[in-house]
Amino acid sequence: MMHHTLRSLFELDNDAVVIGLSADSRQIKPGMVFAALPGTAMDGRDFIPQAIANGAVAILSVEGVKASVPVISVPKPRLVYAQTAAKLYPGQPATLVAMTGTNGKSSTVDFLRQIWAYAGFNSACFGTLGVTSSAGCKPMTHTTPDALALHQTLSKLAAEGVTHVAMEASSHGLKQYRMDAVKVSASGFSNLTQDHFDYHPSLQDYFSAKARLFIDLTPRGAPVVINTNDKFGAHLVEVCEGLGQDVLQVGWTGKDIRIDEVMPHAAGQHLNLVVHGARHKVDLPLAGEFQALNAVAALGLALKTGVEESQAIEALRHLKGVAGRLELAGCKDGAPVYVDFAHTEDGLDKLLRSVRPHTEGEIIIAFGCGGDRDPDKRAKMGCVAAKLADQVIVTDDNPRTEDAALIRKAVLQGCPKATEIGDRAQAIAEGIRRLAPKDCLVIAGKGHEQGQIVGKETIPFSDVEVAREYLS
Repeated sequence: MMHHTLRSLFELDNDAVVIGLSADSRQIKPGMVFAALPGTAMDGRDFIPQAIANGAVAILSVEGVKASVPVISVPKPRLVYAQTAAKLYPGQPATLVAMTGTNGKSSTVDFLRQIWAYAGFNSACFGTLGVTSSAGCKPMTHTTPDALALHQTLSKLAAEGVTHVAMEASSHGLKQYRMDAVKVSASGFSNLTQDHFDYHPSLQDYFSAKARLFIDLTPRGAPVVINTNDKFGAHLVEVCEGLGQDVLQVGWTGKDIRIDEVMPHAAGQHLNLVVHGARHKVDLPLAGEFQALNAVAALGLALKTGVEESQAIEALRHLKGVAGRLELAGCKDGAPVYVDFAHTEDGLDKLLRSVRPHTEGEIIIAFGCGGDRDPDKRAKMGCVAAKLADQVIVTDDNPRTEDAALIRKAVLQGCPKATEIGDRAQAIAEGIRRLAPKDCLVIAGKGHEQGQIVGKETIPFSDVEVAREYLS
């Protein structure tokens, strides 16, 4: 059925020559097939007339769709779309690692890329933060891009000589078959916490979506690296062992790679690791317990994809943080200034708790809340800041079309003793001015973003760059 379907996509009749495929009606040019994919937010079937007007020679969709051009009806159009994308853009790096979990995906795939590069492999990674290779970083639209963009990216990386690639696999992407035509060499799991419940009806559905990576997409016998710190990780170990996969357990309770002890210092931490029974002391140049977990997951995946153990452990000492994830912008008299994209109550809570062990003096935080987004979290984030930081500066985030002063007012209900400075650059300058030698400043909410959205306009703005300017 499948091969017939793929063939029918390319051989519609003698007159129609198929030159490409897209699920975006705006991208359709004469000779292309339009994939009208039913979705949660938007339904591709609504855009069939536009696609035909743009020159679509056929429609790929579910049963029951009528159109003025041939319709290829299949039970799982997203799956056929992914398989066709792989045929249109063949080739991918020989070693492909997919990483899933609620938190830590971006950092883990980037750390893995860095370990591979340290070991001399031509490596890349991609996900939320874009595509990163030895050539630099380019933006990307989704964590797990549309199947067509995914195969275009993999094909291009292979053509550039990349042999090792690590990618983020989101639960949405796994549930929508976006990755089904990718050849996975090894996969990893970080953790599962309450997230994306706008998309997944239950925690069980969310876990099942992530588990697809291991059950449906990772070959039997392939290496699987699992952080066993939560019940989902422990359960996944049983599932993967049952499938005959080569399971490596990491984390605080990791059977194969265990974090035995963590000793935080101002801008990093000393780790005592037990790797396959042998003890290693590692000075990790990253703050935050969660970064230690991401680092050991990357270490496990590196060991399973051809990096020699002593070299992989040595590479940990040289890791650089990912843009906007507890990123060190610089220091003032030894006091670090961090930029982080924490923009929820839970994210802010984790962020402040993770810098506390590294800070002998006071924690100063500068943050705000975005406009046209969940107004319910504003006072709650204020409360978290008041409870876990010593000094709070409330400023503007991306006010969008709301009145920035009203957003700040809502945040201040949770932290009435905070200082209010609307101008974000001035708020950052004030935070830096207040820093004493053993303190720490955290600028939260925007992370790696390169602009501030005011009204409908995006004004160039980078927390890291602004902080560096004031520090110098």
